[in-house]
Amino acid sequence: MVVSRFQGARALAVIAGAGLSLLAFATQAAPDFDPERREEVRALVDELAGKGLERDWLEAAMRDASFQQGVLDAMEGAAERRLRWDEYREIFLQPERITRGVAFIEAHREAFERAEAEYGVPPEVIAAIIGVETSYGRFTGRHRVLDSLSTLAFHHPGRGAFFLGELAAFLEITREQGVDPGSLAGSYAGAMGYPQFIPTSYRAYAVDFDGDGIRDLWTNPVDAIGSVGHYFAEHGWRRGASIYQEAEGPEALPEGVEFNLTRPPYAPVGTLRRVGIQPRGELDDEQSVVPLALDVADEEYRYRIGHRNFYVITRYNHSHLYAMAVTELAEAIRAAQALEAGPLVPPGDDAEGRS
Repeated sequence: MVVSRFQGARALAVIAGAGLSLLAFATQAAPDFDPERREEVRALVDELAGKGLERDWLEAAMRDASFQQGVLDAMEGAAERRLRWDEYREIFLQPERITRGVAFIEAHREAFERAEAEYGVPPEVIAAIIGVETSYGRFTGRHRVLDSLSTLAFHHPGRGAFFLGELAAFLEITREQGVDPGSLAGSYAGAMGYPQFIPTSYRAYAVDFDGDGIRDLWTNPVDAIGSVGHYFAEHGWRRGASIYQEAEGPEALPEGVEFNLTRPPYAPVGTLRRVGIQPRGELDDEQSVVPLALDVADEEYRYRIGHRNFYVITRYNHSHLYAMAVTELAEAIRAAQALEAGPLVPPGDDAEGRS
């Protein structure tokens, strides 16, 4: 058979194209985080192997990890960054979540009472954290933690180093506890279990609260209750002190005050009074607080004064909206409990109230 020069060139192009297609397929089919193909993954394996983890186990775990574009997309759309306070609040202050919070405390009353005695954190506050995070363990996440953390560690444009540390901690935890790292689901940011601890927090603050020898936040609500209490205590929770107070203020945000910063109390009460923000209740002018301006509509705000315990809640999630949602859910749970227990003293109006 005679083939013209054009036909021959065309045939070669087809063959070359087929070869490139096969190469692309092979590349896509290869594990996304194979240590033999990616130097930065191999460096992580080398580091953890140097700490005593089995190299073969580490390599198999990383070959099992898959890149997830949806994880990167979700990081850019967090509700704390795009919602007003009234919109954010509506997500969590629903009757069902309040009712479930009361039932969750009742179902684990001994653990909650022990956590309050040991760490000073009221049951409704611990329950509210778990309620906001996972609706009391009902929704602990649908992303494989291994995939989320691998994606963020090696692909997040700004926080890759942070998530690399979380990935390393996750691999260490799962190996220590004999858990398959590919079997665990969590949030798109790699948070896990009832309280949605990230791996470094799991390592630092998780406690074996039921005494069975295992720190299990994935399936054990008792360990989760104790661990949240421990987390708050380690971050400076003040037993018996309030979280916030209501305040009155001008229609327009006053100049010279930085609102909603998730820092330790930083603004003297006297400074706030001079710009027209008046706390309800007695406070010394020299006392430092966290000034809060919660947007409930365009250019319309509700003023509050955050105390040290408000700041402690922001150590769990660095958002003033999150901390206030947890606080109001705790109040609602306590109020629901009080319907059967007697009259309620509104904790937000009392500078020395429990919550």
